Amino acid sequence: MVRSGRGFWRVSFAGRWLVAVVAAATVAVPVTAAAQPSCGGSHWVGSWMAAPSDSLSAADPSLIPQLSVSNQTYRLVITPHRGGSSLRVHLTNRTRPVAVEFAHVTIGVHAGGGALVPGTVREVSFGGQPGVTAGPWSDVVSDPVALDFWAFQSLAVSVHVPGLAVLPTEHFNANATSYYSLPFAGDATADLTGSRLPLRTTAMPFVSGLDVQAPAAVSTVVAFGDSITDGYVSANLLGTPQDMSVVDRNVRYPDFLQRRIDAAGLPFSVVNAGISGNRVTRDGFIPQFGPAAVARVQQDVIDKAGATDVIILEGINDLGIPIGASYEQLVAGYTDLINRLHAAGLKVHLGTILPASNALADGMITIPQANPVRQRVNTWIRSQTLADSVIDFDAALRDPVNPDVLDPRYAGPDNLHPSPAGYAAMAEAIDLDAFTGRCR
Repeated sequence: MVRSGRGFWRVSFAGRWLVAVVAAATVAVPVTAAAQPSCGGSHWVGSWMAAPSDSLSAADPSLIPQLSVSNQTYRLVITPHRGGSSLRVHLTNRTRPVAVEFAHVTIGVHAGGGALVPGTVREVSFGGQPGVTAGPWSDVVSDPVALDFWAFQSLAVSVHVPGLAVLPTEHFNANATSYYSLPFAGDATADLTGSRLPLRTTAMPFVSGLDVQAPAAVSTVVAFGDSITDGYVSANLLGTPQDMSVVDRNVRYPDFLQRRIDAAGLPFSVVNAGISGNRVTRDGFIPQFGPAAVARVQQDVIDKAGATDVIILEGINDLGIPIGASYEQLVAGYTDLINRLHAAGLKVHLGTILPASNALADGMITIPQANPVRQRVNTWIRSQTLADSVIDFDAALRDPVNPDVLDPRYAGPDNLHPSPAGYAAMAEAIDLDAFTGRCR
């Protein structure tokens, strides 16, 4: 089943807020879903995404404090996986109980730092209007924008928020540097140099996706998971802060997978629906870890433009943050996800859980309970027949001498998350022929 256009969605996570507030009046911009295309013509596919995780962060993964207050401009740097000449931008207010106004939005080619390439900046409209208000718990999507760009060419979405911007909806671990202005600095979307945007963040506030018009034979593969899908690499054994040497390099496993797909000339665009710390069966241990996979699968997978295939790699956090989910609960969670995805017409490729017995988080603190359950779950994943295929990430990255830990060639500093070499090995472990697509 092809998922083309979508309007805005409303999902309540009000329990995450410490104080109840009165929702402001909203203006929504719904998008009429296009008819399912044949294998001729064109349609929308996902080119980039950042799944909304929360709106309660005081600092980003590099531990830089966030300073969102009011009347500020944000220049959010994204790297699409598929190029084109017509795009649309998704903005999010999904995790806030109050409306947010996006008064002026532009998109252009990123020139490095906070700068834009002159002559590439395009106005972004919503229902023919220059701005839009996203209601509480909602997302909005723009009108089509004409801009020529290619795969892995960085773009920058500039967003002026004239009103309250405190605790914006974000994707906590963007693994990319974005820029924003000081509070009350006004509309700086026209600033090509970025001189009015002195603040930095490696989170991704407000911008949640970018779609591109593509031939109808092209479809979207959604990589659905936790920090290992999100591409997190720690700077040390403790697991925090993030390793800044991997930021802005696009070395997540979905990035490597897209490069493999492109080299093979296959008609797929990979979008990353990972949220660091995410769990299958329960909401995140802290708000930044997002809602449970079973709660977010509709918005973050099924509703994605052009989606036909999904890779699921989750479960380590159910076992380790803290110990709590049983084998039976994890299997029930996987089964629920697979059944719902199949009901929506998507093919499911289920990944085994990576080893982490020598890690602090999800490892040594939870031994001996977590690892035996992980092994039992992996045995079920390899033998079950519900999913359309199995991706044995565990076999590809485990140490051949000690299969309960990552191979040192592939382990990051915390022994939980792979290094960039490990993420590349994960992409190599995926059978590209397993993807069904639309017209294969």
